[in-house]
Amino acid sequence: MERLIGAGVFYGSSPSEAPLYRDGEVVVVGGANSAGQAALHLAEFARRVTMVVRGDSLAKAMSRYLVERIEAHGRIEVRTRSRVIAARGADRLETVLVVDGGREEERELPADALFILIGGQPLTAGVEGWLRRDERGFLMTGPDLLEDGRRGRWWPLERDPMFLESSEPGVFVAGDVRHGSIKRVASAVGEGAMAIALIHRFLSAPQNAGRCE
Repeated sequence: MERLIGAGVFYGSSPSEAPLYRDGEVVVVGGANSAGQAALHLAEFARRVTMVVRGDSLAKAMSRYLVERIEAHGRIEVRTRSRVIAARGADRLETVLVVDGGREEERELPADALFILIGGQPLTAGVEGWLRRDERGFLMTGPDLLEDGRRGRWWPLERDPMFLESSEPGVFVAGDVRHGSIKRVASAVGEGAMAIALIHRFLSAPQNAGRCE
């Protein structure tokens, strides 16, 4: 799989890539909203889009309106309880090997592109024990630091944390690494701009006069 990253295998899916696979065979791995949106967009160009979903139903993690559109689309095939176990090709992706989790049957599918949309793993291990993380490793900020609305061991000050403020006062978090963030570029940019404003607000407080972290 790793040998073909960028040569037909991609993590994530950009809308601009869909026209490159006009009349092609495309495989999308994932069963949440991002995978469903990608599959629908790719199906506007591709001859066939195959969704490979580990769960037994799209409805478990996908919005109903997306499920209905996918089920009604003539060029989208959904394979539930399945997973991709190999990607094959010489210089570029040519086929993917899919195993049916129910019957443990393997099937090799032609594929011009494989888009993997199964979520991300934040690279936050280096701050464990310093900044509060959720069970998946994303950084907690703002009201999420409070325990049932009360200050606990993760928030030391009398005031409430600001919206993007981490468990270390004065350290702000923006973008995909933040717990509860919308995993989109525009949202990350907006949070970055908001963080700048909050940093100015933090530094303007009398108790922080002279600080310039």
